[in-house]
Amino acid sequence: MTTIAFDTLKYVKTLRAAGFEERQAEGLAEAQAEVFDHNLEELTTKRDLRELDTKWETRFKELELRIAAEIAPLKWGVAVCVAGITALLIKSVFPH
Repeated sequence: MTTIAFDTLKYVKTLRAAGFEERQAEGLAEAQAEVFDHNLEELTTKRDLRELDTKWETRFKELELRIAAEIAPLKWGVAVCVAGITALLIKSVFPH
């Protein structure tokens, strides 16, 4: 789990220097710490992004291979058609 260092004492001192009362500053520091803890559960990390990137790379490779496998017979079919048309054209230009 990811953690964020949050210095509540420094936060309280900063609030106190800004004119907050001790109880207010401590309450705000506690509330802010809870917000950090709660939001960390939903935080996306660089590790999460790397894992997602790897997963998508794998899926794209699989898709590329499937498409290539499905297109290969079509390429041969087109080659045969082109050869047939070429043969017919040659026969019509150069009759026996």
